[in-house]
Amino acid sequence: MSWVHSIGGTSHESLVRMATPPPALPATACSAVSRALDEPHAGTAATAATWLCVEQPGPWGRDAARESHLDAGLAAELAERAAGTGVRVLLIRRPGPHPDRHRPVPRRVYLAHTAPGRSFLRRDTFADPKQLLDLDFAAAGAGEAGAFGERVTSPMLLVCTNGRRDVCCAVLGRPVAVDLAATHGEAVWECSHIGGHRFAATGLLLPTGYAYGGLDLPRARALLSETTVVTDRCRGRSTWHPAGQAAEIAVRELTHTTHPDVLRVRDPERDDDGHWRVQVGHVDGRGWRVTVAPRTLTPDRAASCGATPGPVTAHVVIRID
Repeated sequence: MSWVHSIGGTSHESLVRMATPPPALPATACSAVSRALDEPHAGTAATAATWLCVEQPGPWGRDAARESHLDAGLAAELAERAAGTGVRVLLIRRPGPHPDRHRPVPRRVYLAHTAPGRSFLRRDTFADPKQLLDLDFAAAGAGEAGAFGERVTSPMLLVCTNGRRDVCCAVLGRPVAVDLAATHGEAVWECSHIGGHRFAATGLLLPTGYAYGGLDLPRARALLSETTVVTDRCRGRSTWHPAGQAAEIAVRELTHTTHPDVLRVRDPERDDDGHWRVQVGHVDGRGWRVTVAPRTLTPDRAASCGATPGPVTAHVVIRID
């Protein structure tokens, strides 16, 4: 039985029918403005050492976990238990239509740790999502999976489609997810907010935790087929602080380093001049000292559609020693 019949009942043919070009966004849409201004992507990924991805079919609201068919009390409890542990909770769902059904269904749950050299992706199925409260969040954040599920050996791409949070994510993200799922099955999921609406379509590659913006179908397909790190429109590895994300990408581009697990980034330190000093090391013993400057971009822009334009800070690498 193929995945399209075993999960959600959506056939390959209906996915193909839904794979139509996205409608044009107005020039005032946050993603259109960001592209027009050629806004830098590096250093904009959400920070999380570990991602807990919970399947939740049906519609999502602006606050996806609390405004979905997931029990509101459970959503709040998961958020509380994840706080301060390095774990970030996401909702995921199969690409395609999202009928408003309330019947209980088994949930796929993925746990991914992103630290280089210790990354993993594991999958389990829960009849009742309240079983997630048995997870040791502190241990998961530190990279200990315990007895959680089975290992997944292939990468997984999550594409943000949370249209109630920002219309750009729905308009640009859903066609990519639907097209890619028709050929890659459960290696592709829609997901709730991962930050950076203005870089839509946005995606998160697990288990490495590299986030990307400006996804289209060819680029998304390449992310799943490549075993190396693609730096084009890479927002950073979620393992690191934003300044560390920008520093790591800059070192990769300088040295043509593509293996995902050979670079390590120390927590950045801030100097009196406001610059971040970041040490990036290679497993072969090489090291680089990277200076990252916070820069306020002009003109002001909206962080998401409908928001009031305001200052946006970019992390710009100004020196590598």
